[in-house]
Amino acid sequence: MNDISKQNIKTLVKLQEAETQIVRLKSVLEKVKKEKEKLSGQLKQFGNALEENKENLLSDRTACKDIEREIQVVDDRIIKSNEKLRMVKTNKEYQLFLREVDDNKKRKDALETELLEYLDEKEKTEAIVQESEKEYHLLKDQIEGEQKDIEKKSTDDRELLDEYLTRQKEIGKNLDPSLMTRFVKISKMNKGSAVVNVKNEVCMGCFMNIPPQLYIEVQRGNSLISCPQCSRILYYINT
Repeated sequence: MNDISKQNIKTLVKLQEAETQIVRLKSVLEKVKKEKEKLSGQLKQFGNALEENKENLLSDRTACKDIEREIQVVDDRIIKSNEKLRMVKTNKEYQLFLREVDDNKKRKDALETELLEYLDEKEKTEAIVQESEKEYHLLKDQIEGEQKDIEKKSTDDRELLDEYLTRQKEIGKNLDPSLMTRFVKISKMNKGSAVVNVKNEVCMGCFMNIPPQLYIEVQRGNSLISCPQCSRILYYINT
C-alpha cells in the first residue's frame, strides 16, 4: 500500500509539472490573442474613421450636385422671365416679371455662395480622405506584419502546449480515475496548482504552516496528504 501511495505521489508530481507548463503556455497564448485583438481593434477604429470621412465627402459631393442642379433651374427661370419681359403689354405685368427676375437672381446668388462653401468643404474633406487612406494602408501593413510576427512566435508555444497536453493525458492513465478527478478539482481551485512540496513545515502553495504531525506524515510519503488551508496535495523533497 505504501509503495502504491509513493508511486501515486511521483505520478502526481509529474502530472503537476505538465499542468504548470500547460497553465503557463495557455496564459502566454491568451496574451498573444489579446495583443492580436488589440492590433485589429486599432486598425478597425482607424478604418471606421476613414469610412466616416468618405461618407462626409460623399455628402459634400451630393450637396454640390444638388445645388448645381437648383442653380440650373433658377437660371432657366430667369431666362423665361426675361423672355416674358420682352412680351409684356402692361406696366403691371412688367413689374411682376421684373420682380420675378430679381428674386431668382437673389436666389441664384445665395445658391452660388452656398455652393462655394460646399466646394471649399469638399476640397478639405478630399484632402483628409486621401491622407487617411495613405495612413490606413501604412497602418494596415504595419499591423499585419506585427500580427504575423506574433503568430510566428506563438507557433512554438502552441506545439509545446499540445505536447504537454498529450503528456498529461498519458501520465493521467497511470492514476486511479478518482485521484485524477481530485487532481483536476484542486487544480481548478488553485489556478493550475494541485500538487506542491512542503519545506520546514510550510506548504509552498499557500505558504501557510502545517501541523508538525502532518509534516511528518508528508515526509514519510505513505499516504496522500492535503494542505489543511488550500487543499493542495503535499509531497516532500528529501534534500
